[in-house]
Amino acid sequence: MTALAHERPDTMTETRTPSVPLPENGPDLDEVLWQAWKAMELPEGYRAEIIEGAIEVSPTGRYSHSQIIFLLREALGDHLRGGDFAVRNDTNVIHEGSAWVPDLFVVARDPERYVTDDGLGLTAAGVRAVFEVTSPGKRSLERDRVRKRREYARAGIPVYVLVDDYDGQGAVTLFTGPRPDEADWEDVHRVPYGTEVTVPEGPAKGFVIGEAITGPKRG
Repeated sequence: MTALAHERPDTMTETRTPSVPLPENGPDLDEVLWQAWKAMELPEGYRAEIIEGAIEVSPTGRYSHSQIIFLLREALGDHLRGGDFAVRNDTNVIHEGSAWVPDLFVVARDPERYVTDDGLGLTAAGVRAVFEVTSPGKRSLERDRVRKRREYARAGIPVYVLVDDYDGQGAVTLFTGPRPDEADWEDVHRVPYGTEVTVPEGPAKGFVIGEAITGPKRG
């Protein structure tokens, strides 16, 4: 793990704290970063994640972002109702020193066996699908399109769904078949807004993302 990055709203300047050499025989940088993340106290409306060796602090999304998440959660909850799995958000997902707060994810309805020993969140081993909705700004888009794409593959999460308002006229990309050793995916299927895409496997199998959630293709 390397740096400490703080992401601000688009109107503010991003800052990054450079790596600092640690004293010999002291704790390693991974542990320092982990302890720093655990100790963070953020104002309401912000969240902190450890992504590819950096702490990233990001603000709550704008209305269009929250509206898509709301519609996704409502529809996905209906799809999963009565089964052994449920949709969650606002929860830390932990994997080998990384910590993410996905917009939505699918996990066992009773996830107690996946709670981390320190109670800070759930292990990625219990996550069957993860959903992210992009926010504007270069670093925000890179986080969901690139860094989290790699992180979720490394963790072996079976399905990653990216709803991207800023990909052309809007697009949904479905990633399946994670290759953890390569931080990549076997299959990547992208469709523009206005075209339905169906989750092909896992507890969310058969869940359809279409205009009712994203709206029509723009332009």
